[in-house]
Amino acid sequence: QAPEAGAYSGVTMRLETREEAQLLQQLEKPTLLIVDDEEIIRDLCARALKDYRILQAENGQAALKILEQQEVDLVLADIMMPIMNGLDLLQQVKERDPSQLVIVMTGYADKDIILRALKARADDFIQKPINLLQLKTTISKAMEQKALRRELLQLKQLDRIKSDFLGLISHKLRTPTTSISLFIQNLASGAVDTEEAGFTEALKAIQEESEYLAYLIQDLLYYSDIILQDNEGQTATEDLKEIAMSLLAEKRSALEKKGLILQSRLAGSWPAVIVDRRRIAFALNALLDNAIKFTPPGGEITLTGEITEQDISLTITDNGPGITKEEKAKIFEKFYQVDPHRTGQIRGFGLGLFYARKFIRDHGGTIHLDTAPGRGTAVTIQLPRRPSDYP
Repeated sequence: QAPEAGAYSGVTMRLETREEAQLLQQLEKPTLLIVDDEEIIRDLCARALKDYRILQAENGQAALKILEQQEVDLVLADIMMPIMNGLDLLQQVKERDPSQLVIVMTGYADKDIILRALKARADDFIQKPINLLQLKTTISKAMEQKALRRELLQLKQLDRIKSDFLGLISHKLRTPTTSISLFIQNLASGAVDTEEAGFTEALKAIQEESEYLAYLIQDLLYYSDIILQDNEGQTATEDLKEIAMSLLAEKRSALEKKGLILQSRLAGSWPAVIVDRRRIAFALNALLDNAIKFTPPGGEITLTGEITEQDISLTITDNGPGITKEEKAKIFEKFYQVDPHRTGQIRGFGLGLFYARKFIRDHGGTIHLDTAPGRGTAVTIQLPRRPSDYP
């Protein structure tokens, strides 16, 4: 008897889910780049280091190309190789990123070579023929030291962020709280005549200050949750179009309040990507908020997308005042805010675009700003489709 239509769909789904889980598991492993001109050496090291995600290169030049495209936790490089040897590779890698872990392998007991490697800031070295137990121990030790250094750096960065953030909060909250406090004091003392013509306008202004204060507090709680506490993030298979459409639904009232027209041109079904939903939503939310903030009443915001074999991109375009070349260079800096009227009273914390770019880059993506005074702004985020493109 022939099976009914769709009888095998459940089996297929289970296989896809298991494969996705295996991909996620592989991506969560630390990444090692093994650089050696002998393929058999690379393969033997890879077999011994099953707890890591392994990349391979046959010489220094090939290794540098991989490092340009992917984030690698540790480079294990032979000294003697054609085209570019291990010492030259070590020097170039450390010039690009002094914190990159590099362990060199050498078949020579020449002290001069070892000294040169250590002077070039090699994190350790292993002599050939390789002892696999020593190889595992050396790499594990280097990774532990890197984790400790990273933890110390994160603690220092967190302390600095908290300090800067507290100063900013104090400044931003002072204006609305002062306005509300003075109004209430005047009202309580009888200095304000509720029958005067200006009372309604004053009450409306205080209501706006109260709403702004609530907005700041909401933002404060959100930043505290996603930035100061949630340092790791969680990735899963997500629909980027669905995330964008959910955010647009949340922005409906803000759009209507300013009389803005929103054109969404995200047609058809979109392929799934592996992302941290909260952080991608944060980035899109920050870009949409900026478009709404700077687009004049009656203006238009357009959301478009493009899918290629390699990437998925989303573009948010507005017909606001645009951004000068000087401001464009600073727009992603922490706490920087565009102030077209030079009032010094731009609302918000100036952190949205900074963390939007950081979160997009953490996903292996890019964010591009196309703008000029008088012709609006188009912001495009681009994310890789293939899970292997993610760090």
